[in-house]
Amino acid sequence: MEQTILYIIIVIIILDYLFDRVMDYLNASRWSKVLPDELRGIYDEKKYRKSQEYARVNMRFGIITSTLSFAFILLMLAFGGFGYLDVFIRQYTVHPVWMALLFFGILGLASDILSTPFDIYGTFVIEERFGFNRTTPGTYILDKLKGWLLAVLIGGGLLAVFVWFYNTAGALFWLYAWLAFTAFSVFMMMFYSTLIVPLFNKQTPLERGPLRKAIEDYADTAGFRLDDIYVIDGSKRSAKANAYFSGLGPKKRIVLFDTLIKEHSTEEHSTEELVSILAHEIGHYKKKHTLKGMTVSVIHTGVMLFLLGLFINRPELSMALGSENQSFHMGILAFGLLYSPVSLILGILVNRMSRKHEYEADAFAARTYDGVCLQEALKKLSVNHLSNLRPHPAYVYVHYSHPPLLQRLEQLDRSS
Repeated sequence: MEQTILYIIIVIIILDYLFDRVMDYLNASRWSKVLPDELRGIYDEKKYRKSQEYARVNMRFGIITSTLSFAFILLMLAFGGFGYLDVFIRQYTVHPVWMALLFFGILGLASDILSTPFDIYGTFVIEERFGFNRTTPGTYILDKLKGWLLAVLIGGGLLAVFVWFYNTAGALFWLYAWLAFTAFSVFMMMFYSTLIVPLFNKQTPLERGPLRKAIEDYADTAGFRLDDIYVIDGSKRSAKANAYFSGLGPKKRIVLFDTLIKEHSTEEHSTEELVSILAHEIGHYKKKHTLKGMTVSVIHTGVMLFLLGLFINRPELSMALGSENQSFHMGILAFGLLYSPVSLILGILVNRMSRKHEYEADAFAARTYDGVCLQEALKKLSVNHLSNLRPHPAYVYVHYSHPPLLQRLEQLDRSS
């Protein structure tokens, strides 16, 4: 039985890899060296060629990294690498919590060490080449150390709680784990901007002036209680501009990247365009998209944990990965690999819902503020980010959480 499970896992991994390559091929088939007619007025010839090169370089780099990752996990499965790691850990402890923490800690550290050279190349070579990188080596190292610390404290803490539930709650462990994860998700949704973001970025209130007044005036007319507007120093890592809405209830906040403020100060973005971007973000709140998205996530997690509860005690899962002993950490790893097709399908459905929410937020901004200004802002952001504006529809359906720019512009034309 364990051999059958192993073969199923290997087939799933291979099919997943091939599926991604087909998606890449379809997306690349839409590239063109000549500026398409539908993009005239958005891109000029030079900027368009640069965007195509940016997409091409990133796709090739992505194929290299995913292929190496694909090969690594196949080798681990073929030669029983996970089983050897399990045996190694059992030489030092047989406590289920410590075994799980050491097992995933070693795997996570090894994965991070192997991926770091590629991450460095992507940041300091590719992003630098196209004018986006602002990360210094010092910032990169500090980010890495802080990321490891959070992984140990948060990831390790949640894992320890889940293993403890597994060993004390019996068949209902999945329910307790679901409740704990849901409580944690709500907490992070409310306090992420005040607890986690400051570890990596400075957030300062937007200074008094015409832009702040215009945003506050719009928020009043839209019936949105705005306690404060923050500017985040995104420019310390990237030249790309963005804005986002975060939090729930009284902890909600709007955050603008300082790169966006800089583009406003140089008149690349008008005040009306920035307010239209914020109107879109407020639209997400007014349409309860954050709450809906979180509800879907909680349901998805509950279904996954319920299925995990049905299979986690089967020793075949652990043995399929090369272990001679049934354990939580081996079982959850095998289950995660088997669950990936379901995760892919659910991810497609979530992306579809997310794209619908983006259209709704755009329509809200057009109705309550100015759709034309939002169109202009979206065009400038897409061009500045060298976005691929003609992705293949199948690639969009699978991977895009936001609709492509041209579709958003068409929908805004209908809303204006």
